[in-house]
Amino acid sequence: MDRINHVETVYKGALVVVLLVVIFSLGQALYFMMTDKDDDKRTVWALTRRIGLSLLLIGMVALGIWMGWLHPHDVGQ
Repeated sequence: MDRINHVETVYKGALVVVLLVVIFSLGQALYFMMTDKDDDKRTVWALTRRIGLSLLLIGMVALGIWMGWLHPHDVGQ
């Protein structure tokens, strides 16, 4: 039982880290959009990374629920 709690804690920590990287990438894209004057692709790459990381985050949440490491709340019941 102790090992399962450890896996849940590590998994939730990994989810938080991925979420913070998604937010950082979004801020980076905003910064590049405001500062770049030429035809640079840094904004597009930052947004592409954010989309990929967001899909990874959604997949991680789905896997966590399926494995029983995450327990969604019964909202509305």
